[in-house]
Amino acid sequence: MSYPYQIRSAEQYQAAYKKSVDHPEEFWSDIASNFQWRKPWDKVLEWDFKKPTIKWFNGGKLNITENCIDRHLEKLGNKPAIIWEPNDPEEYHRVLTYRELYNKVVQFGNVLKNNGIKKGDRVCIYMGMVPELAIAVLACARIGAIHSVVFGGFSAQSIADRLQDAKAEFVITCDGAYRGNKEIPLKSVIDDALVQCPFVKRVVVLTRTRTAVSMLKGRDVWWEDEVKKVETQGNHDCPAEEMDAEDMLFILYTSGSTGKPKGVVHTCGGYMVYANYSFVNVFQYQPGDVFFCTADIGWITGHSYIVYGPLSAGATTLLFEGVPTWPDAGRFWDIVDKYKVNTLYTAPTAIRSLMGFGLEPVQKHDLGSLKVLGTVGEPINEEAWHWYDENIGKKKCPIVDTWWQTETGGVLISNMAGITPAKPSFATLPLPGVQPILVDENGKEVVGNGVSGNLCIKFPWPGMLRTTYGDHERCRTNYFATYDNLYFTGDGCLRDEEGNYRITGRVDDVLNVSGHRIGTAEVENAINMHTGVVESAVVGYPHDIKGQGIYAFVIYQGHGDSDDKMARQDIAQTVSRIIGPIAKPDKIQFVSGLPKTRSGKIMRRILRKIAEGETDKLGDISTLLDPAVVEEIKNGKL
Repeated sequence: MSYPYQIRSAEQYQAAYKKSVDHPEEFWSDIASNFQWRKPWDKVLEWDFKKPTIKWFNGGKLNITENCIDRHLEKLGNKPAIIWEPNDPEEYHRVLTYRELYNKVVQFGNVLKNNGIKKGDRVCIYMGMVPELAIAVLACARIGAIHSVVFGGFSAQSIADRLQDAKAEFVITCDGAYRGNKEIPLKSVIDDALVQCPFVKRVVVLTRTRTAVSMLKGRDVWWEDEVKKVETQGNHDCPAEEMDAEDMLFILYTSGSTGKPKGVVHTCGGYMVYANYSFVNVFQYQPGDVFFCTADIGWITGHSYIVYGPLSAGATTLLFEGVPTWPDAGRFWDIVDKYKVNTLYTAPTAIRSLMGFGLEPVQKHDLGSLKVLGTVGEPINEEAWHWYDENIGKKKCPIVDTWWQTETGGVLISNMAGITPAKPSFATLPLPGVQPILVDENGKEVVGNGVSGNLCIKFPWPGMLRTTYGDHERCRTNYFATYDNLYFTGDGCLRDEEGNYRITGRVDDVLNVSGHRIGTAEVENAINMHTGVVESAVVGYPHDIKGQGIYAFVIYQGHGDSDDKMARQDIAQTVSRIIGPIAKPDKIQFVSGLPKTRSGKIMRRILRKIAEGETDKLGDISTLLDPAVVEEIKNGKL
């Protein structure tokens, strides 16, 4: 499969970018015409950021699964679509070709229909990282049901909140899931959630861990039994439902500044075009390459760059059930060598965690198949960037440092692997079709280079969110009301002399110390440069003289030695040297771990409350990877 819209040189990037700004409708129309549509669109784009209204390819009819599977069958039917590496390296891996994936999606689409699920119904999917998770997602899309995947580490309360918000009457889950040396009892968590959700009509349960579960008569059915029924019926076809480009494809919940999660809505046409376009261009995907994104499908990264982006491009996508440090810290590198992975896309958190194990786990591996490395989820600090470049990429693999959000559907700002220049800790340049703008607090544009401001986007792109489910006003207030006629990302940003963009952290993660604005990401980057530091998180706390003081929580290799005081001074000195004395942390607390979600995101909200002394207002910590860490941090507060 060739990609006529793949950019292959810096000159081509400049030309594509110019066209995307001068003639956006023509630009995206040309790209969208490479997909399979049942009916062409009436209008490429209608938009108004005030309401907001955003419609791409309106009136166009399609089904995303025909673009992800059916259209590849003739030429790529026997090519691996999904490679699955189980949690336990001793367990046998699975490979699904495009033909096998088609058969399984059709089969499970019929299971869904047999269980009363139809176009427009919301289906909550709460599973471990098994191939059936991808199959369930695609089967929903095939019959026009709206999937809402909930990461398999959320608590019962979080699931109940999401089910109630989406009014989802159907759930797909597993008996349990494996993650490292843990077994997660998914079905019993669902049972607890459903106490608050009597409207749920059906729960389909896949067998994975053989954990004993209770099955409620009339509500709960086994995946395997339902598949047998379909086989008995001899039903080997499941026609793809015709969807409008602006029909809802999925809802994905993301935490907001208030406690209630907001359901970000993505639609069929624009999301598909953008996930594919960004995948093919950012990673410079070549037919036959093996693409390994280490995220969970429960997050947007998994939706866009494990399922929809790669499969719509006819790629081979690798799905990993486990964690990078089990059974040892060489697990990612084992997988890279085992499947001859060409592109590795992971989080800076994972990289920093693996750095802490030294080079021994890496040196046992060849890693010669790697061509492109990528990072996602947060800005990558320079030390981690160089470690990744030297030890994993052997200085021959471009690193794409991708910036984007659940709300954007795909990567917005990133270098393109080997095509446009990389710069450590910079996301660099916007993709064609993406028009960033920096503004000050009052919404006035900050022009020129070598400047900082709040990052907004002034023109729609096909992958952007359309609304927040059931609450359009919340979408308007969160993203479109802060600055007139702009999409506000919530991030602060620096544009250097060459026009490269560097994300400096959430605007609510910007500290105001003695009148100086300091991004927490910037301070963390500096702290992490210190040789003994494994990882850090920085928050502000009330300071009598400066207004805000800087409180750093640091995982330090030599912590516990008699010279902790010296180490603190060294770290403060490092920050002072890299940013300036104004950014020196006022307090440095050594900790054994940081409060993280299971996807590796640091919960700075919790750290902020601890630093402010409001330890009785921490909220729900049950969704954390290790809730016990919070108690230890509270007890060690300076």
